[in-house]
Amino acid sequence: MLFNSYEFLLFFLPVTLAGWFTCGRWAGIRAAQVWLITASLFYYGWWNPWYLILIITLTLANYGWGRLLARRAIAGQPGGLALALGVAANLCLLGYYKYANFFLDNLNTLTGANWVLGQVILPLGISFFTFQKIGYLVDCARGLVPKSDFLSFGLFVVFFPQLIAGPITHHGEVIPQFSRPGVTRPDWGNIALGLTMLTFGLAKKVLLADPLSTRLGEAFNAAAAGQHLPVGNAWYAVIAYAVQIYFDFSGYSDMAVGLARMFNITLPQNFNSPYQAANIVEFWRRWHMTLSRFLRDYLYISLGGNRHGRLRRHLNLIITMFLGGLWHGANWTFAAWGLLHGLYLVLNHAWLEAKPRLRGMAVIPRPLRLFTSHSLTLGAVLLAWILFRSNSFSAAIVLLQTLIGHGPPLVADGMAVISEVKPERWLWLGLLCAWVLLAPNSQGVCSRFQPVLGMTEPSAHRGLCGGRLLWRPSTTWAIAIAVIFVAAFLSLSTVSEFLYYQF
Repeated sequence: MLFNSYEFLLFFLPVTLAGWFTCGRWAGIRAAQVWLITASLFYYGWWNPWYLILIITLTLANYGWGRLLARRAIAGQPGGLALALGVAANLCLLGYYKYANFFLDNLNTLTGANWVLGQVILPLGISFFTFQKIGYLVDCARGLVPKSDFLSFGLFVVFFPQLIAGPITHHGEVIPQFSRPGVTRPDWGNIALGLTMLTFGLAKKVLLADPLSTRLGEAFNAAAAGQHLPVGNAWYAVIAYAVQIYFDFSGYSDMAVGLARMFNITLPQNFNSPYQAANIVEFWRRWHMTLSRFLRDYLYISLGGNRHGRLRRHLNLIITMFLGGLWHGANWTFAAWGLLHGLYLVLNHAWLEAKPRLRGMAVIPRPLRLFTSHSLTLGAVLLAWILFRSNSFSAAIVLLQTLIGHGPPLVADGMAVISEVKPERWLWLGLLCAWVLLAPNSQGVCSRFQPVLGMTEPSAHRGLCGGRLLWRPSTTWAIAIAVIFVAAFLSLSTVSEFLYYQF
C-alpha cells in the first residue's frame, strides 16, 4: 500500500487516524498505541503477510535484548559480547535477504562454481528498521536508553509513516512522544500542518517526479543495451534523474512528516534542499539526513572518527561511505557511488584545511567563489548519480561516453534510435532545476510551525517576501492546498513506488 494510492488516502489513513483519536478518548493511551501498532502491521503486511512474522519476531527479540544490555550497563557489567551478538544477528538477517544472492553470484564468478540459492524476496523496509534497531541496541549497551515499555518501543519500530523508507528515527526523539500527555487528542493545527505537508509531498511525487521517468528511463535502458543515444538525450537523462530523485525523495519525506504530524508525532528532518549545498560535506548534511546521522554516530565514530589523525580520518570516511553506498542496494555500482562520495568528502576536507593558507583566495569576489563552489558540488553529484542509476558499470561508461559525444554508433540496420528530447521538455526541466536550486523546500515554507525536529528558525526563511509566503492556517492557503491536492489526486491513475522503497 503506497502513500500515493487510493486505498491509502481514502481508506487506511482516515480509518487509522479516527481509530487513534477514538481509542485515546474512550479507552486510554495504551489502547490507542495497540490500535496504531495493529494498523501499522496491517499496512506492512499489505504487500506480503508472511513478513509480519519477521518484523514481529525482530521487534520482540530486539526489545528483550536491548533491556538485557541496558541492565548490564546499569550494573556496570561489560556488554561487548552481548552487543556484538545482537548487532550481528540483525546484520545477518539483512545480509541474507539483501545480499546473499549478490555475494553468491560474485563467488560463482570468481571460482567458476554454480551455486544457486534461489529467489530471496527483500522484505520492505528491512534496510531502514535494521539500522533503527542497531542504534537502539548500541545505545542500550552505552547506558543511554531509559527504561521504556514494550508498546512504545513497538510503535517506534512499526509506526507506518517511517516504516518502509525512513526517516531512520532515533529512539530518544520518538519513543517519548508516543506516551506524551495529549498525544491522542486531535490537534487541528497539527492536522492542518500535516495535510499541507502530505499534499506538498504527494504533488512532488505525482506531478513532478513521475512524469520525468519515461524519457530518462529510455536513455538509461539504451545505455545498458549499448545502443546509440543522442548526446542531448544523455544530458537530459542525467539531469532529469537528479531532479526526479530529488522530488521523489523530498516528496516521500514531506508525506512521512505530514502523516506523522497528523498523529501529533514530529519526525526528524530528513531532507533540506541538498542541491543548494556549497560543498559535498554540506550536501550530506542535507541529503538523507537521518542516514548520514546514523552512519556518523554508529559507524564513522565507531571506526575512530577523526581521533587518530588525518590519514585515519580519511580512511574512515571512505569506509563509511563505501558501506553506506552498498546499503542502498546489492550492486557494485552502489558501492562505487558510495566510494566516489567518500573520495569527494576526503577532497573536500583537504580543501577546507588548505584554503586558509591560500592568500590568493581573498582577491576572488565572494559571489564568484560561491558560484564556483556550488557548480563544482552539483557537477560532482550529477556524475555520481550516473553510477547510482545505472545497473552496471558498462551502462554507466556508455552514458558517460555519450555525454562527451563518444557514445556507441548506430551499428545495425533497423536498430531503434531514441528520438531527440523535445524543446518543451527541456524548458520544463529547466524550470524544475531552477526550483531545486533556488526555491525554499516545503519544511522551510512551513517553518513557522516547526514541522520537523531540528528545524531551523523561521527567521531563516523570511526571504519569502518578508515571511508573507510562509504557510499559516488561512483561507487562502486552504484553497491553494485543496487545489494542489485535487490535481495530484486526479493523477493517481498510474501509481508508482517511491525510489527509496527499492533500497
